[in-house]
Amino acid sequence: LRSWLDRRAPGLVARAPSRTSVDQAAASGGLVRLPSFCSGCPHNSSTVVPDGSLALGGIGCHGMVVWLPERRTLSVTHMGGEGANWIGQAPFTETPHIFQNMGDGTYFHSGLLAIRAAVTAGVNITYKILVNGAVAMTGGQPIEGEPIEGEVTTPEIARQLAAEGVRRIAVVSDDIEKYGRGIFPPGVSVHHRDQIDTVQREPREVEGVSALVYDQTCAAEARRLRKRGEFPDPDRRIVINELVCEGCGDCSVQSNCISIEPIETELGRKRRINQSSCNKDYSCLKGYCPSFVSVLGGRVRRAAGGVDADLGALLAGVPDPVVADTQRPFDILVGGIGGTGVVTVGALLGMAAHLEGKGSSTLDVTGLAQKNGPVTSHVRIADDPDSLFASRISEGRADLVLGCDIVVCAGADALSKMSKDRTTAVVNTHVAPTSAFASQPDLDFSPRGMQAAISTRAEEPHFVDATRLATALLGDAIAANLFLLGYALQRGRVPVGLAALHRAIELNGRAVEMNQRALAWGRLAAHDLAAVEAAARPALRASQAGDPARTLEETVERRAEFLVGYQGEKLARRYRALVLRVARRENEAVPGREELSLAVARYYFKLLAYKDEYEVARLYTNGEFTRQLEAEFEGDYRLQIHLAPPWSLNPRDRATGRHRKWTLGAWMFPVLRVLARGRFLRGTPFDPCGWTAHRRLERRLIREYEARVEELLAGLSPDSFDVAVEIARMPEHIRGFDTVKEEQLAQAREKATELLAA
Repeated sequence: LRSWLDRRAPGLVARAPSRTSVDQAAASGGLVRLPSFCSGCPHNSSTVVPDGSLALGGIGCHGMVVWLPERRTLSVTHMGGEGANWIGQAPFTETPHIFQNMGDGTYFHSGLLAIRAAVTAGVNITYKILVNGAVAMTGGQPIEGEPIEGEVTTPEIARQLAAEGVRRIAVVSDDIEKYGRGIFPPGVSVHHRDQIDTVQREPREVEGVSALVYDQTCAAEARRLRKRGEFPDPDRRIVINELVCEGCGDCSVQSNCISIEPIETELGRKRRINQSSCNKDYSCLKGYCPSFVSVLGGRVRRAAGGVDADLGALLAGVPDPVVADTQRPFDILVGGIGGTGVVTVGALLGMAAHLEGKGSSTLDVTGLAQKNGPVTSHVRIADDPDSLFASRISEGRADLVLGCDIVVCAGADALSKMSKDRTTAVVNTHVAPTSAFASQPDLDFSPRGMQAAISTRAEEPHFVDATRLATALLGDAIAANLFLLGYALQRGRVPVGLAALHRAIELNGRAVEMNQRALAWGRLAAHDLAAVEAAARPALRASQAGDPARTLEETVERRAEFLVGYQGEKLARRYRALVLRVARRENEAVPGREELSLAVARYYFKLLAYKDEYEVARLYTNGEFTRQLEAEFEGDYRLQIHLAPPWSLNPRDRATGRHRKWTLGAWMFPVLRVLARGRFLRGTPFDPCGWTAHRRLERRLIREYEARVEELLAGLSPDSFDVAVEIARMPEHIRGFDTVKEEQLAQAREKATELLAA
């Protein structure tokens, strides 16, 4: 635009302020907050295509699949044109068949015309009709203005498709029990969604038009209805045993669920379920891993013991906050993730200003925000309403940036609103995973680069892990936004008073008590962060509460202690001996460096402590998992464990090569305690679990690593040091169980071969 104006009105451009250039990728550490499917969204499963197939997109939430390259969905088209482009392309390509996604809103609007055209043209195409009962992309409106319940059902869609001449029709759902007998036309088959890969392979061989009707309620709509008590709310939650978890990411691959989050622990990156955003889809259970447990009947713990009673006493010493001056407009930019209450924060500030008789304007920039995308709220408050000429905050004019999501606030747009002589930034350091995490399990989520970018732009930056503290203190990550607002309020950087904010929260009428407490905890954090950390500590997971090892000695001793529990003192001595030998040789060859020693200390341990049946049993019954559950849940609950035993009674699936997962009740835990006591058999001729091909492979990896380390030490020099460290770290990428681990091992070996040849 500036170039165009410069050619036509150079004087105007010369007077215009220059736009500050911000490299978004550099500022946010390479992370980009793209919109993505909701937690539990049906499209997480329905948009998968079989190996060797391609798909085309259309209008609707499912169109976001084009941002997932592994799903091979090439493009989108206009509403009602789905598949029409294939009619023109098919005669001129060697691709024999293609899938076409179509939402139910599009189907009823004009999509059926496209299907009719494809039938007439006789092209080979499979339409996937995604029936979720709402126009979910724009807020869950009823389809064509009418609720789908009792009007149009999946059986009626199947009958209509059959009448149009669609040759093969299959229905896929997460709940096939709801269909009565004889309600579908002859020839229509019904399948559970777990069979979708097999179901999709058949129509590829069918000449002409076929259809797959995928029937599952929109996750966002289900969440809204559950809040109103209008939709079934299963009394079941999923939790991951963090010690058993290998951090392989297969659960994310299988479910593509944004509620599966990384958690950094002493033993590496693991996975956890964000209970605040989980929509109870349970597709994460398809992850090929024994770390998943169902909690039946329990409630997410809402606060640490004694915390509520302590809050009043702690606040007694906190002075009343000073209200920021509004003689000139005071500009606040609130930035975060859609669906997490960012717009609510802007609305509360606007209402508080109204209650105090001040002028205010609020501009919400949302777009696809409700699909986990970026959202910002521009809030302007002034004593004189006539001084608010524009609702959007200009570049460099933000007085306060409330960073509910650090990725959004380290983006180009938010950074451009900051100024070194004006802006206070109060930013949440928790990095919520982006959509790329499902396919990139090692994605860097460190906030350091983003903190540095914000610090270079803001006059007064404040960084606090609001999500971690709010979850521990209030039991819900959604409270982090009001926690940050309370922090900014106590710092004197909010232009409305405490009483007005309390009243605005009451008028909003949602989670009033929790939001007021979150505001109070935020104020206390600004006054005495150490007191808040101390209050939260009892509710933190062990992986969050403890400090990571900071020295080589701490790293070795913690892992050696773990190995004593794993097998015994003999294995711990073996571990210490190799690490000590590496440390001595490293000091001789490259004095002052210890990266190689640290790499061997971490990853030799990882290979030694491979998770066989005995170890999985021990990690479920040694008390750590019980403490994890008690920190996260309360009430009278039952447990189910999900395992895929490698027994002959549980043969591998022919298509996936994986054993089927079984759901076992609480009776399994006493069995696991007995199994854990049998770990003394590990590696002996009497070990019934140790002679499978996979267990022999895991033991062979230990010997190979020991031999490789000795080779590295023999040739260690300053020139070979960096390559030696990288090779010693290679086991970091060998994660998972059974076939998942073997696939990652093959990739790691290929990488090691490249390094050695370089």
